[in-house]
Amino acid sequence: MRRYGKHTDEDDIRSRPNRRGNRPRTNIRPKHEDAAEGMVLTVDRGRLTCLVDGRTILAMKARELGRKAAVVGDQVALVGDLSGKKDTLARIVRIEERTSVLRRTADDDDPYERVVVANADQLAIVTALADPEPRPRLIDRCLVAAFDGGLEPLLVMTKSDLAPPDKLLELYGHLDIPYVVTSREELETGDAADRAREFLAGRVTAFVGHSGVGKTTLVNALVPEDRRRVTGHVNAVTGRGRHTTTSALALPLAGDDGGWVVDTPGVRSFGLAHIDPSRVIHAFPDLEPGTAGCPRACSHDEPDCALDAWVADGHADPARLYSLRRLLATRERTEGD
Repeated sequence: MRRYGKHTDEDDIRSRPNRRGNRPRTNIRPKHEDAAEGMVLTVDRGRLTCLVDGRTILAMKARELGRKAAVVGDQVALVGDLSGKKDTLARIVRIEERTSVLRRTADDDDPYERVVVANADQLAIVTALADPEPRPRLIDRCLVAAFDGGLEPLLVMTKSDLAPPDKLLELYGHLDIPYVVTSREELETGDAADRAREFLAGRVTAFVGHSGVGKTTLVNALVPEDRRRVTGHVNAVTGRGRHTTTSALALPLAGDDGGWVVDTPGVRSFGLAHIDPSRVIHAFPDLEPGTAGCPRACSHDEPDCALDAWVADGHADPARLYSLRRLLATRERTEGD
């Protein structure tokens, strides 16, 4: 084995030739300190539409990000051609830290979680009061995902001209969730959109709901200048709607207060395999102090749970404890129950 002293001649050191003739690979990546900031508006087959300084930019993810994917709502750093002209392509080199994440899995046995939207302040859970019938278990699952992901829920009930909202309001009234009730006529006159804007102004709101509930119709009323394809008819046999929104899309709200609405594809299921039930209690500040006396790893639905005594002593409404346990048990039930 050849050894070198302190004063070796560079000619004595053999180097492996680069057969490809390009620069040698390195683990040192550029910091891109001059990268522009942008927001992801939609994702379509590996191409991301971003908003940068008021311009719409088409971009792709840099290889250095690896398998980390950007989703609608992400704040990103971009380099390259930022002109937004036709046939130009920028590059996303950094995804900023997220403030909230709405996730779901295909079902409760699927370990692969899908990020629906990032950095949203609010989750608008849209359900029809009839045609199709409400699915409370799906609403419960969306609520659990919202509480777990750091989003505030908003319940939007459509088609009140076909059925009254009383039953749903009674079921979710103890959760203190803000709600909006709309009818088909109000969607046409614009009254429904005006009422909904009071809850959306200045916030990023993701809309979620199963097909046929009127979610995209409401979004079209909120942002008429960027209308999406109208929702399909509800199947008379299955009672389910047809998917017409195929990708999530962020749209700006008009007005001085601004805000964004994110229209998402209709869901037929909302898996919660990724949810840690221990985080759901954070959405119940009146009950959370009572968990101090719970046994370790308490499910909050067992004989030794301290919440029963907490409620019995008058610290919280019994209906609130019932609501918490109903949400925690939703993973053990199917959404059609």
